[in-house]
Amino acid sequence: MKSYFNRIIAALALIALMAACTQPADNGTSLPRSTPAAENVSPEAIDKYLASVKEANEDIHSIMILRHGKVVAEHWFGDNAPDKLHVLWSVSKTFTATAIGFAVAEGRLKLSDKVIGFFPDKLPAEVSENLQALTVKDLLTMSGGHDVEPTAPRDKPDIDWVEGFLAAPFVHKPGTFFVYNSVGTYMLSAIIQKATGEKLLDYLTPRLFEPLGISGATWDDSPQGINLGGWGLSLKTEDLAKMGLFILQKGEWKGKQLLPAAWFDEATAAQVSSMPSGMRPEQITPDMKQQDWILGYGYQMWRSRHNSFRADGAFGQYILVLPEQDAVIAVTARVDDMQEELNRIWEYLLPSFL
Repeated sequence: MKSYFNRIIAALALIALMAACTQPADNGTSLPRSTPAAENVSPEAIDKYLASVKEANEDIHSIMILRHGKVVAEHWFGDNAPDKLHVLWSVSKTFTATAIGFAVAEGRLKLSDKVIGFFPDKLPAEVSENLQALTVKDLLTMSGGHDVEPTAPRDKPDIDWVEGFLAAPFVHKPGTFFVYNSVGTYMLSAIIQKATGEKLLDYLTPRLFEPLGISGATWDDSPQGINLGGWGLSLKTEDLAKMGLFILQKGEWKGKQLLPAAWFDEATAAQVSSMPSGMRPEQITPDMKQQDWILGYGYQMWRSRHNSFRADGAFGQYILVLPEQDAVIAVTARVDDMQEELNRIWEYLLPSFL
């Protein structure tokens, strides 16, 4: 009888071991989970949001909702999954700006540093007064002085992207005219590489990604071997949620202040007036006042309605931070109408935070 029970116990132990092996390993890096009700979030409002997404046939890939530092809802659609990397487009910019924050905190550079000082060998034959005045902060706020956004010569690998940026006309005094400028963010990546001797991804890994438990990140390079900065980063949905929580907590993570809180006060404030990519100030009309792209721009982050701010990427990638609600919403998608995507969040999810 004793040997019979021993065999049963051994069999149960084997079954438990096999079951454990089929579960994703949790090495302590996952965000804590809770329920909507426990964190005073309306599950009915979340259900209405999901139903609205389905009815509108909005191509949302994933959404994760945090309240009080805990995941209260997470959904993946189609073939998307928790462990699947997602191309972030311009959400990458917020991570690049954060690298600048670390470099400033470490004394490797200052926001007032002149950009031409990092690239003395890549300057045009004539350096205009506006180019001479261009600072790191001007790049962060997309007010570098270009009248239109320079383009990256992606189909011409023999052209140096830094040289191309610096050679474009600087029509406006830096700090006075907002133009959405992805190549300007590439310049920030190039500055990180110059100032630290490391690629942007390598520099961020021990300072941000490892403490937050973010692994497997990839970042595309330019032909010159510089991480693109303004785009090209791929992460998982929960990684976006972690970044949102890190920003909401002003650089604090698990009791440690990784980056000074003052950085986030500046980064999330409206440093300059803003407008949607490709638009000019004279095109802003009174009926656009409810759009989320004209409420100001910080350090590679947009101000939004309801006293919120966000990292924002093409086709509907968002890290939406809502300080008044102590909440974060991370979304990946493939949509064309990004304003409608935000409108749906405001209509259904904002009221869910009770």
